[in-house]
Amino acid sequence: MYLMTTSAVPTPRTPVTRKDVARYAGVSTAVVSYVVNEGPKRVAPATAAKVQDAIRILGYRPNAAARALKLGSSETIGLVIPDNSNPFFSLLAHAVEDAAAELGYALLLTNSDGNPAKERRNIRNLAARQVDGVVLASVLFEPDLADLESAEIPSVLLNHTGEAPGFNSVGVDLAAGARIAVDHLISHGHTNIALAMGSNVSNSLDGREQGWLQALAAAGLPEGPIVRGDFTRPGGYAAGKRLLAAASRPTAAFASSDMHAVGILRAIHEAGLSVPGDIAVTSFDGSVEAEFSWPALTTVEQPVRAMAEAAVVALVGAARGQEPQHRIFPTELRIRQSCGCP
Repeated sequence: MYLMTTSAVPTPRTPVTRKDVARYAGVSTAVVSYVVNEGPKRVAPATAAKVQDAIRILGYRPNAAARALKLGSSETIGLVIPDNSNPFFSLLAHAVEDAAAELGYALLLTNSDGNPAKERRNIRNLAARQVDGVVLASVLFEPDLADLESAEIPSVLLNHTGEAPGFNSVGVDLAAGARIAVDHLISHGHTNIALAMGSNVSNSLDGREQGWLQALAAAGLPEGPIVRGDFTRPGGYAAGKRLLAAASRPTAAFASSDMHAVGILRAIHEAGLSVPGDIAVTSFDGSVEAEFSWPALTTVEQPVRAMAEAAVVALVGAARGQEPQHRIFPTELRIRQSCGCP
C-alpha cells in the first residue's frame, strides 16, 4: 500500500493578476489595462496581441469587483420585466441588453412573474447589489420605487404609458394603437368586434381597452363582448372558448397581446372555424410569434429597439442628469392575413 505524500497534494492555485500578465507579455500594467478595457489609450496591434496571448495562456480573469471599487461604478444595470418567456418581453430584454452593451454596461435580468410583491423584492435585490441603474417594466401603473430612491439609484420606467412625475418613462400610446387595430377591423365591415383583454393588477383602465371603446364609439357601433384573462397563451385560449360560446358570436376580435391572440387562434381552429373567414383577429405587441402564427397575425407593433435605447440612454447615457421626461413612441399596424387582408 502506498501513502500519498504531502508534496503530492495539489496546492490551491494563486489567482493570476494583472502584474503577472504584464510580466509575461513584457509590458507595463497600464498597457494591460488599456487592452482589457479597450482604452482609454490606443495600443499597437502587435503589443495588444502579446497581451491577449498572455491573458489566454495564463487564464487571467479581470476582477470586476475591484474594478467597480476603483471606478465607483459596477458598470451594470438591472432590468425587471414581468415574464421573459413572453416573446414581447424577451425581445424587449434583448434590446435593452444590446443598448446597454453599446454604452459599456452589463445587464442583470430579473422576472417579477406579474407579481407586485416579487417586483418589489427584485428592485430591493438590485439596489442591494449597487447596480448603476434600473430599467423597470412594471406590472403597476404606479410602481413602488422607494428602495431605489433611498439608495440614490436612478431608474427608468419602460413600457410605461402614463407620465410618472420625477421619473423618466418610455412607452407607447396604447389607446391610439388599439384604435388603429379596431378601425382596421371596422374597415373590413365588422360590426360585432370583441375584446380579449389581459388582466392587470392595477385598478386603472388599460389603454388598449380605451382604444377599443373609442374606435367603436367613433364608428357608431355597440360594444362587443369583453373577455378577460391572463396575458398568456392559455389565457387567450380560455378567452377564445368563451367568445365562441357567446350567444351572439362576434365576427372579429381584438386581442390585447400577441400571446393572447395565439391562444384565441387555437380555440377557433379547434372549433372547426376559420380565421379570418369566420372570425377575424388582430392583436397588439408585434412579437415574432405574431409573424409565425397561422394565419400570420395582423398586429400593432411596438418599436422595441427604439424604446430600449431611449430607456438606457436616459439611465446611463447622454440624457442622464437631465430633467425627467416621458417619451411616447408611435406604433405601426403590421398587416398580415388574420384580419382578412390577402
